[in-house]
Amino acid sequence: MGKKLKITDTILRDAHQSLIATRMTTDEMLPILGKLDQVGYHSLEMWGGATFDSCLRFLNEDPWERLRKIRAGAPNTKLQMLLRGQNILGYKHYPDDVVEYFVQKSVYNGIDIIRIFDALNDPRNLEVAMKATKKEGGHAQGTICYTISPVHDTEQYLKDARGLVEAGADSICIKDMAGLLLPYRAFELIKAIKEEVDLPIQLHTHATSGTANMVYIKAVEAGIDIIDTAVSPLSMGTAQPATEPIIMAFKDTEYDTGLDVNLVNEIADYFRPLREKYLANGLLNPKVLGVNIKTMLYQVPGGMLSNLVNQLKQAGKEELYEAVLEEVPRVREELGFPPLVTPTSQIVGTQAVMNVISGERYKMIPNESKALVRGEYGRTPVPISKDMIKLILGDEEPITCRPADLIEPGLDRFRNEMKEYLEQEEDVLSYALFPKVAVNFFEQRRAEKYKIDKDMVDMENAVHPI
Repeated sequence: MGKKLKITDTILRDAHQSLIATRMTTDEMLPILGKLDQVGYHSLEMWGGATFDSCLRFLNEDPWERLRKIRAGAPNTKLQMLLRGQNILGYKHYPDDVVEYFVQKSVYNGIDIIRIFDALNDPRNLEVAMKATKKEGGHAQGTICYTISPVHDTEQYLKDARGLVEAGADSICIKDMAGLLLPYRAFELIKAIKEEVDLPIQLHTHATSGTANMVYIKAVEAGIDIIDTAVSPLSMGTAQPATEPIIMAFKDTEYDTGLDVNLVNEIADYFRPLREKYLANGLLNPKVLGVNIKTMLYQVPGGMLSNLVNQLKQAGKEELYEAVLEEVPRVREELGFPPLVTPTSQIVGTQAVMNVISGERYKMIPNESKALVRGEYGRTPVPISKDMIKLILGDEEPITCRPADLIEPGLDRFRNEMKEYLEQEEDVLSYALFPKVAVNFFEQRRAEKYKIDKDMVDMENAVHPI
């Protein structure tokens, strides 16, 4: 007899991050939480990734308030977030004291499971976040970013898995952010990891390349414990496979999820009009809903493809798209075969664009490329050649230590810089991650409070004239 397949639903985080640039509002989420909470999911992925930045930058929302509201609205289901290791939810490395405090406040405000990943699969960049999660009583899910290259073979992934066990992971996630995993490869890889590691294994993929449902079937046969899906109106394309067909596919088999497809269908009924709204206002571009086999050919995630198009549009060089796609694998090899996920996907993509547009490779070198070669993001899967280091850094020596060892503690400094805006302890963390964006948000929050207070005084005066 097999075991029940567990499901993490991404409708409140990665589904809308992948399809509508993380623009779903908290108010759009709240009315359906009661039903989502009844399904019996392994967890709801609803925070982290780009949601934090998006709340502050585009939605004029406090991400911490979103977390608290979802916690209150779904008291029976584990809440899960995605954390970029030492990058937290930003795009650079932060001091250890900020990482520890961020994890502490995330768990305190309602997060149960923290999926912790590093763009280079450098275990040193996960250590502090993993320890902090365990210390706070959270579930630390160590992550392997899946990619394809001459060095990313089964043995390498087994080594990564062993490293996560040593770091104290409670479970392991294989994060296939670009939809590169193929069905039989998934079977072989998961079987090998299950034989080696005695922890629950979760698989996260995207439907970008059109193989994701087949991948899930083979993964389940290989013994995967948990898979990520999204309620159907915001599924497929660059998001996750749809929840309802997965429930049906395994119904009455040894892997039966035990979830009620009728209840999930009611949830889908709620999200369908929202999908129509996003299509109508242009947030949901039908292009991201199709199959994009270029993902497989160039190992480029869907989000990175759209970034490349935008960069070329701005330069008025859209006709160079194919040339840039062919340049990406070359740059990636020269920069040590990093998996293409935030921020390495942006670094490799931008360098490829500059190489093609300038007509001379590495004539223009952005600071981020220098930082990657310098070792500021950690250790690349393959050492970068001496010639390449010389070309990009000149006579400068790369660092070999854990990058965050070079960063001074920062919490007190951040608190001091933003103290005039402080309304809750969590504000310090919002500021530490996104100083300018957070200050804009704090000022708007203050203006709204002032307006409400003034309106109250005006009403009081009208009722009880001075």
